[in-house]
Amino acid sequence: MERLPEDCFAHILSFTSPIDVCRVSLMSSVVQSMADSDNVWEKFLPHDYHGIISRLVDPPLLCTSKKELFVTLCKQQPIDDGNKMFSIEKRTGKICYLLSARELSITFGNTPLYWSWKHVQGSRFAEAAELRTICWLEIKGSINSEMLSPKTIYGAYLKVKIADRAYGLDSLPSEVSIEVGNYRSQEKVYIRSHCKINEKATCHCKCEHDDEWLEIELGSFYTESVQVQEVRMCLKEVKGVHLKGGLIVDGIELRPKTL
Repeated sequence: MERLPEDCFAHILSFTSPIDVCRVSLMSSVVQSMADSDNVWEKFLPHDYHGIISRLVDPPLLCTSKKELFVTLCKQQPIDDGNKMFSIEKRTGKICYLLSARELSITFGNTPLYWSWKHVQGSRFAEAAELRTICWLEIKGSINSEMLSPKTIYGAYLKVKIADRAYGLDSLPSEVSIEVGNYRSQEKVYIRSHCKINEKATCHCKCEHDDEWLEIELGSFYTESVQVQEVRMCLKEVKGVHLKGGLIVDGIELRPKTL
């Protein structure tokens, strides 16, 4: 392998993954030098990474190599005035986004009687939305599939906290859905801080970290390689007339699903 021309070796590695390249680089110092080349790591960066860098709130000052740039973009970076977080998955180089609560369409979200906006500990953004009280709960988000990696199965996850004062959130199941073109997925979930299987629906909340943030899976979808479509995501409970409150919304995360 060490006798292969560097450009040939780089071309072969471009068909693998970042994690595979890191493993191969352990073979010898010569292989490591070739594996760390810009020709290899540029293949794992998003095709429009120059445009993405220009949208970052804090662009990296100086990356001496494409590998260093890749490692930098693996960490969540504020983008588009700080209302989104961008990153690439370390294992695959696939694009991930986190849309802030401000990027979402929350019914009556700008009415102080129903929702309040404030900084919440552990949030990735300057402010999150906290439900005071409402009977019509509807949270929508959207993203252009062109912003994501092509030919990839994505999952969409609503990032939330359940406040101590929460009430009425699990009186009835909420409906979660994803629409992309003619494709639509729909399920019912209970919003609970502690997940239990229910006869009618499953709670899709699960703890993400030790900071009490939960994620509710809204569904999954596949990104086409050519056709650009709008991905529409939603959580709603609009059938009950009871009041509910105490749901804190951080945003919606889109990331590749591990099969």
